[in-house]
Amino acid sequence: MKQLKKDEDYYVLPDGRYVMTEHYLLKRGYCCGNGCLHCPYDYANVPAPKRSRLLEQRRAHHEKADDSIYEAIYDIVRLIPPGRVSSYGAIAAALGAKTGARLVGYAMNASHQAKPPVPAHRVVNRVGMLTGKHHFAYPAQMQELLQQEGVDVAEDKVLHFDQIFWDPAREL
Repeated sequence: MKQLKKDEDYYVLPDGRYVMTEHYLLKRGYCCGNGCLHCPYDYANVPAPKRSRLLEQRRAHHEKADDSIYEAIYDIVRLIPPGRVSSYGAIAAALGAKTGARLVGYAMNASHQAKPPVPAHRVVNRVGMLTGKHHFAYPAQMQELLQQEGVDVAEDKVLHFDQIFWDPAREL
């Protein structure tokens, strides 16, 4: 991976979180999708006609960006081998957005219509809980799909999580 440059590719918020800059995300063709947290612009002081034009451009960019970031997430999830699981946060970190775990969850919820299919059942939370199970056709389907691949699950939690965890940052 290339070395990131502070202030050009990312900046640090007062609470210590790292946020990718719009420059970094736009040059890769996608946006973080976190409600524009990365966008440093404050349009409050921009005159109304220009502000509405800027906000419309930004809205159009983000509609296009949602599709491309979801595709980037799907590409990583499709690489998770059968019998292994990954976490929302690990996938977000592999894309350079450590605070984007929730966005990965949104993408997994929308993935049931994706072509080629996305094995969303292989994505769990950071401790191995099947937190996305309610977004399948029926709540037990996620567990059943994992068990068909040889993953042991008990009480909505992946057993031996540390042993079968697939970290895209290390594996790719």
